[in-house]
Amino acid sequence: MRQLLKTDKPPWSGIDTVMFDMDGTLLDLHFDNYFWQQYLPQVWAQNLGVPFEQARVLLESKYAVLRGTLDWYCLDYWARELQMEITPLKQAVKHKIAIRPGVTDLLLRLRQHDKRILLITNAHPASLSLKMQVTGIDIHFDNTISAHDLRMAKENHGFWTALKEQEPYDPARTMLIDDSLPVLRQAQREGIRHLYGIHQPDSRKEPVSAHEFPSIIDFKHIMPSDELESVK
Repeated sequence: MRQLLKTDKPPWSGIDTVMFDMDGTLLDLHFDNYFWQQYLPQVWAQNLGVPFEQARVLLESKYAVLRGTLDWYCLDYWARELQMEITPLKQAVKHKIAIRPGVTDLLLRLRQHDKRILLITNAHPASLSLKMQVTGIDIHFDNTISAHDLRMAKENHGFWTALKEQEPYDPARTMLIDDSLPVLRQAQREGIRHLYGIHQPDSRKEPVSAHEFPSIIDFKHIMPSDELESVK
């Protein structure tokens, strides 16, 4: 994703609806990376009585098979697959859930400018509920939608078209901010005009390198001004 410059603000006067991803966009992806790559393998290894590295490698192979599908994001699937409850484990490390800098200020400013604000996430409803309880940011959204409600992941063909049946929107006047390149690509195929990525989804990892979409480093760089920017 190309770096977003301060002069690259979205054309806010041409945008009615702003859709946000959750993990890696509004929330620091560190929580999810820590949970799935360190904490869950550790607990699973203890349950199986095997070394951590053996459990981690086996889990990674399971992840790779399902990546990009709805099951990959489904806590019910992993509970069945691993024979252990996942939601209580997330509860145990919920102190690591964190809002990214500038998120609340941006959401408040968008509300001041009468934008329709939506949270569209691949997260399982239980995970979505936990993160809203911890952060309290759900008060800023007109609607929060889990991809599980549509029975397909956001990167799957037809997701954004199906979403219009549940949450009508005009793709030409909609903005999507998401840290996932496959999601942005699919949204582009289905006509969403204003697409933005995230420069560093996980604050503990290196920035994401891609050049297809502008990449937000700091939300203050895209903050609507008192006089909305004209359509470009």
